[in-house]
Amino acid sequence: MRSRGWLCVCAAAIFALACNLASGGEGHGHGHDKDKHGDHDDDRDRHYYRDDDRAAMRGWYGEHHDHLPPGLAKRDRLPPGLERQLVVRGTLPPGLRGKIHRCPIDLERRLPPPPPDCEHVFVGGHVVLVNRKTFVVLDILHFEL
Repeated sequence: MRSRGWLCVCAAAIFALACNLASGGEGHGHGHDKDKHGDHDDDRDRHYYRDDDRAAMRGWYGEHHDHLPPGLAKRDRLPPGLERQLVVRGTLPPGLRGKIHRCPIDLERRLPPPPPDCEHVFVGGHVVLVNRKTFVVLDILHFEL
């Protein structure tokens, strides 16, 4: 009876070791060792708009609150499903690409120049910095409507 118990323990240990080796060993699966190639995503939460840029945009919004351009009016607010799809470092989905409105010149003058191939636009109550070619969102500022 004792040898049967040891046999079961040894079989379980061999099975566990085999499973660990089959999965690539320790620390190489399901998100472990993500930075093994030196790709640092320290700037993942970094935003293009600085605090003073955000303050300038909010100041502009306050000055124009009574006559907002298309893209910022209450009727332009996004439904919750589309709102969730508008994320920094995400790609602007086709459903939102049709809701893009250009920023007015007076707001553009208050903002830093956009990077190459990018522009400041309004999308459903947000100022969005988006790449025109890839539709990747670089930064977002939400105005409370």
